[in-house]
Amino acid sequence: MSNRLYHERLYRGDRLMEQARDAPVTVCGAGALGANIVESLARQGFTTLKVIDRDRVQERNLSTQPYHVSDVGALKAKILANSVFRAVGVAVQGQTMELTPENAGRLLGGSALVLDVFDNSQSRRAVKEYCDGASLPCLHVGLAADYAEVIWNEAYRVPSVANDDVCDYPLARNLVMLAVAVACETVVAFLSTGERSSFTITLCDFAIRQYTA
Repeated sequence: MSNRLYHERLYRGDRLMEQARDAPVTVCGAGALGANIVESLARQGFTTLKVIDRDRVQERNLSTQPYHVSDVGALKAKILANSVFRAVGVAVQGQTMELTPENAGRLLGGSALVLDVFDNSQSRRAVKEYCDGASLPCLHVGLAADYAEVIWNEAYRVPSVANDDVCDYPLARNLVMLAVAVACETVVAFLSTGERSSFTITLCDFAIRQYTA
């Protein structure tokens, strides 16, 4: 047996590790949240991962996203898939396209769980509406300045288009990584027990609170 997941297996146990290995998870977005979530899930034992993102790496992405200077200009989904395979041997399926209402079924169908971390309301709405109609579990993760949220589809409200230009407001790497940790642990809890807890996170007071609609 490979030792790549040695510590995680000791903590989680064989049953949960087998559940993680076999669960097809689709991550919508390969930016600050999505790219770090994909890497974290792969290092936790998830082996059937898909990431959807049409964007290319920009220099301003490098402080919060797991890309390198040499990646600037390359397609995020493709670079992320290559990076994760080199790191832990997990073959992530990278889809370098925009998700729309017309192709949502093709891109999201077959998933056991969808994580929406897109940076625009149009794509988030397409994910939410498809998952609603297909009764597909979907976890939305978002952040702005000092605040982050991890919210299941049934309680999620798509943000206004006024909040779409997410790359131009202040963003701390520590908030990104805290939100990633909460999101990944929420995924594991869902796989283990079916629990669907939602959370809000604020960095200024280092608080993680259960979300209630």
